Amino acid sequence: MAELVTLGETIAAIATAIVPQQGSIGIVRLSGNQAVTIARQLFTAPGQQKWESHRILYGYIRHPQTQQVIDEALLLLMLAPRSYTREDVVEFHCHGGIIPVQQVLQLCVEQGAKLAQPGEFTLRAFLNGRIDLTQAESVAQLVGARSPQASQMALAGLQGKLAQPIRQLRDRCLDILAEVEARIDFEEDLPPLDENSIIEGLQDILTHVQALLATADRGELLRTGLKVAIVGRPNVGKSSLLNAWSRSDRAIVTDLPGTTRDVVESQLIVGGIPIQVLDTAGIRETADRVEKLGVERSRHVASQADLVLLTIDAQMGWTTEDEAIYQQVQHRPLILVINKIDLGLADSLSFIPQIKQIVKTVAAQNQGIEQLEKAILASVESQNIQAANLDLAINQRQAAVLTRAKIALEKVQETIVNQLPLDFWTIDLRAAIQALGEITGEEITESVLDRIFSRFCIGK
Repeated sequence: MAELVTLGETIAAIATAIVPQQGSIGIVRLSGNQAVTIARQLFTAPGQQKWESHRILYGYIRHPQTQQVIDEALLLLMLAPRSYTREDVVEFHCHGGIIPVQQVLQLCVEQGAKLAQPGEFTLRAFLNGRIDLTQAESVAQLVGARSPQASQMALAGLQGKLAQPIRQLRDRCLDILAEVEARIDFEEDLPPLDENSIIEGLQDILTHVQALLATADRGELLRTGLKVAIVGRPNVGKSSLLNAWSRSDRAIVTDLPGTTRDVVESQLIVGGIPIQVLDTAGIRETADRVEKLGVERSRHVASQADLVLLTIDAQMGWTTEDEAIYQQVQHRPLILVINKIDLGLADSLSFIPQIKQIVKTVAAQNQGIEQLEKAILASVESQNIQAANLDLAINQRQAAVLTRAKIALEKVQETIVNQLPLDFWTIDLRAAIQALGEITGEEITESVLDRIFSRFCIGK
């Protein structure tokens, strides 16, 4: 995509989600050297309203040939360089819905604008020096944030809190490289290189790189969350557990086994972590074709889940059916939920396998949910992934690049220990500098830009 971007060429896109009868405002955004010209062709502002930067005009969007009124709207002007893209930016704030915004977008295209590609507005902001690459990626992460913590983490990146330490590390590498190259070029005119100082500096840089790398898993957890599957045989209270946990009637609850025929989903936040809870059909052997499909889906969901809540009936105890299900899911991170404890505990519960996390609930009465959430967070922490109090975190692309920088820095250390010539030091130092530059965008290729911005939504 990057090679197709012509800076200054005017692009247009719908910048808001358009859902029939759901949105009150729809925004059509333009950026480029013809944005204001196109706006003047389409927008009539009655009275003496001034077309000045960072002003909102009231008026009508008209067809330039027929003068038919398309919509009553507001027009927002943001002239270069004081705009998101550092180009002239115009926004038509129309009535929400499909028809008005699509008509306005079509008129913009007819007047010479090009339909924007995914992420092209943010790409232009990056190419024009308005933001660096970490900030651009944070924009996408903010749009897709699924919890307040993920949102705050994205905002930290947008404010440059990730780029700043990366640039500092890169600058320190450049300083070391300059010292080494100076000794190569002007060895007779300069004092000997202080190897101990270089070694200490490299180790300090490497320590900071490793600290940033340690945030990758935690950040990914906050961004994508956990997929949690509630599994068990029919009528043990899986749907009641989902309803109690989500505080809504997402699943049908009856005394009849096999009520849930498909996977029912609910989105929750637990300890700042987004949780996708999946209530599955009761797993049992059945001749019912529809229920059989539901059982197969349940098995598939359980095999793909980050965490499985194996639910059993306290009164019925540990049955052969429970044991069969356990054998299918025991390789996954697992919490055993003993439900309906108010009806009594069966003797067979003494035969439960050695499962580390066990929670007792009365889902129908909303009891045990807090203990269940604590068990889930404990399960997460046991994997050394702690999401709380995380100010910023690198994403998977940044982690991969930062790993390259770490390897290059370790090779420099190895080169020094092996007392190889200074020319060898510079090879891996340059590799580390290039990798750190790829994170902020100071060293970047078009293919990488394509991969990053193609994941954006259109209009952002």
